[in-house]
Order: sequence, then C-alpha cells, then structure tokens
Amino acid sequence: MLKKIALIFLAAMAAFLILFAGSLLIAKAIMGSMDTKLADKEGVGLVEVRGMILDSRDTIRQLRYFLKQDAVKSVVLRVDSPGGVVAPSQEIYEEVKKFAARKKIIVSMGSLAASGGYYISAPATLIYANPGTITASIGVILKLSNIETLMDKIGIKSYTLKTGKFKDSGSPLRELSTEDRAMLQAVIDNTHEQFVRAVATGRKLPVEDVRRIADGRILSGEQAKGLKLVDRLGTLQDAIEEAGRLAGITGDPEVIRAPKKKIDYLDVLADGMEGKLGGTLKNAAGGMRLMYEAE
Repeated sequence: MLKKIALIFLAAMAAFLILFAGSLLIAKAIMGSMDTKLADKEGVGLVEVRGMILDSRDTIRQLRYFLKQDAVKSVVLRVDSPGGVVAPSQEIYEEVKKFAARKKIIVSMGSLAASGGYYISAPATLIYANPGTITASIGVILKLSNIETLMDKIGIKSYTLKTGKFKDSGSPLRELSTEDRAMLQAVIDNTHEQFVRAVATGRKLPVEDVRRIADGRILSGEQAKGLKLVDRLGTLQDAIEEAGRLAGITGDPEVIRAPKKKIDYLDVLADGMEGKLGGTLKNAAGGMRLMYEAE
C-alpha cells in the first residue's frame, strides 16, 4: 500500500515538473529575449549604480545595450554608491571608458559617489555633482578580523595545513605576522597606484596632482570641482539635459531605460533557490577582498 502511494506521489510530482517546465519554455518562446528589443524613440539612456559595487555584470549589460541602440545618442550614468570591491569597479571603469570612445556618457553623482563610486565615474565624458555630494575617497582598504582569543576561550582548536607561509595570510584564526603585513601592504599599495593612474587617465590630470589628494580623504562636490575631479555642479536633470545637447537632441530628451534582465526560471529550477541566495549572501559577506570603499 505504501509503495503504491509513493509511486502515485512521484508520478504526480513528475507531471507537475513537466507541466511547469513546459509552461516556462512556452512563455520564453512567446516573450523572447528582452535584451534584443530596440529603443523606438530617440533619447538619452539612463543607467543607475546604487549601493555597494559587488558585481559589474548588470551595469555592463545596460551600457552595451545602449551602445547598440542607434536611437540612444548618449547615456547618463547615475552614481549613488560608497564604492565596493576592486575588480567589479575596474570592470565598470573599462566599460565606461569604451563607451565614452563611441558615445557621450555623462555621470550624475547623487548623495554619495566615493571611492569605487568615483573610480567608475572617472573616464566619463563629463561629471556632474551636487555641491554637497560626498565624493573622492581615492584609496584602498582591506579589513581583517582575528578571533583566535575567542576560539581559545570557548575551547575550539583550529589546525591549518598549507603549502607556503603566506597561504593563510589574513586568516582570522591566527595573528598577522610582520611578513604577512608587509606582503598585504604591498598588494594594497599596488592597487592604490592603479586607482591613482585610472583617475589621472580618466580625468586627463597629471599623476602627481592626483597622488597628492589620493589619501582616502572625502570631498564635497564643490571641493572636487575645484580640484578638477568634477566638471560641473548640477542635478540629475541638468546632466540629462546636457547629455541631450551633446547628442544634438533638440528640446527635452526622452529618458530611456534598458530592459530589465529576465530571470531564467529554468536555471532557478535546476539550481534551486538555496544556491542562488547562498551565492548572493556570499558575495555580500565573503572573505578577503580589496575594497575601493568609503568608510
């Protein structure tokens, strides 16, 4: 009897999954890919970067979408971010640089566009900031914790097997040695120099001028303009109107947003929501990462 019930249950589950997968395939075939949709009006594209920069893919996807649209003559990149992880910031920087070589891209800084938020703005055609925008913070930070004493207090021992003396540098389970500190500082210094060069290149400033203010200090939008880190003081609307003028659009330009990336429900079904959420949480909290981040 139990075996019969189990077989009926499994058959019902299989039928449900087949129907669910089939409906998704039909919907996908009908709707198609939104990323291939063409902009039907001439105007200015709007791309927003908000919060911590942990991943570059969606920002890059939107910029590449607008680059392919003949009707989109220029783009406004709205930045409201304290910065984030080094590598995604560098990837967005490179994409903004490539975009600026083909179409005009105007940055509009919100309340905060510091560290990595400034990094991704540097190669734009023009940068607008509000007078009270918090920006700059040109620097690199690596935050480490040590819980060795806590582990001892609760009676937990940790053992590490490694192939080299630096393999567990920065581990929270042991003290940072002098050699560890020197090695990590060298990495931070090199990454900081990359930041300085990127700003100098993007803003067409002498490297030494950038280096003098690249000590992690924050600046107001007004101060940043005085140091040539920002071109003009103005609002998001000012940036949109300027983007329209630079693109040769008369009157108020139409603001166009890129289609949102569709969720691939088949991937969700295959991988499970637990894996998706686990990856997101890992990205947000994961271990040793160099950060272009304003504290």
